[in-house]
Amino acid sequence: MALMFTAPGERAASHTVLEEDPLATGAADVLPLRRGAVGDAVTDLQLRLVRLGFSVGDDHAGSYGQGTEQAVKLFQEQRGIRLDGVCGPQTWSCIVEAGFALGDRLLYLRAPMLHGDDVADLQRRLSALGFDPGRVDGIFGDRTARALADFQRNVGAADDGICGPRTLIELNRLVFQPSGWDLVTSIRERLRFSSRPATLKGRHIAVGEEGGFAVGVRATCRALSVAGALPIELHHPDPSEQAAAANTAQVDCYIGLRLDPEHSSVRTFYYRGYRYESPASRKLAELLQSALVPALGLRDGGSDGMALPILRETQMPAVLIDLGAPNRVAMRTVDLAGAIVGSLELWMTLDWE
Repeated sequence: MALMFTAPGERAASHTVLEEDPLATGAADVLPLRRGAVGDAVTDLQLRLVRLGFSVGDDHAGSYGQGTEQAVKLFQEQRGIRLDGVCGPQTWSCIVEAGFALGDRLLYLRAPMLHGDDVADLQRRLSALGFDPGRVDGIFGDRTARALADFQRNVGAADDGICGPRTLIELNRLVFQPSGWDLVTSIRERLRFSSRPATLKGRHIAVGEEGGFAVGVRATCRALSVAGALPIELHHPDPSEQAAAANTAQVDCYIGLRLDPEHSSVRTFYYRGYRYESPASRKLAELLQSALVPALGLRDGGSDGMALPILRETQMPAVLIDLGAPNRVAMRTVDLAGAIVGSLELWMTLDWE
């Protein structure tokens, strides 16, 4: 007998149970979940997926079959994360975050920072009303807290930086545009970029890798130093740790390098999520893509927006470069570094007007 679920738009009495995060209650040991897995954690995953509108087909409750795998893939594709049909820590976190709607909980600045679709909704509303929360990334950080307090002052509410019932009433009272380049976040990103000197000299550029390509990072940093930039090497298997280091250093740009033995192409990724994308990151990704294909002799895999942790959590323009044919790339690190530096120099001269 197939599993029966509440329709996505309904609020069942068990909803508060579903909001519990197994990662915080000891169930992290069962991750990743993949086809063939069974148990309560799979049932929880299936319930969350169906509430989000993703059918698990004929899979039985607690059985990770083809239907559940397909639902996970569709969710991953929609959210812009690695598409493999496996529910690992990142996919699980995104599924939990997607279950929060604005008003489900109080939103405020805390450590660790709150993540969720409700935060992204708040950021879009504030940005559309002219209050800059930073990029729309679903992470309640310092800039979101400041923008919220600024909004509260403007509507005569207590500027405590807490999004509760009173603030929601004021937000719902005002009309806002749900999408588009008119978001103040996008406008200010372009203004900040265009107001800086059109040169690499003196710019702080972080270059990172998650393991296995330290030689590429070092070659790129050497080329950046020759061009007058101030490079920072980041070597850590956890992209969130790299993002935190780049944010702490307040670098002007982040470039990530990743070897991908399963492909023979080069692909570049920039931040896109919650119906928002970073315009400066997208342009840099496109420039890098155009330069890297001929420089490395790899197939053109294109440039695309994703919400991978390193792109979502960095607070500056960031691009992740996926490099296929690792053996070939390892022999052409000088060409790789030259293409990256040339793209950055061209990017610095762009006229956004």
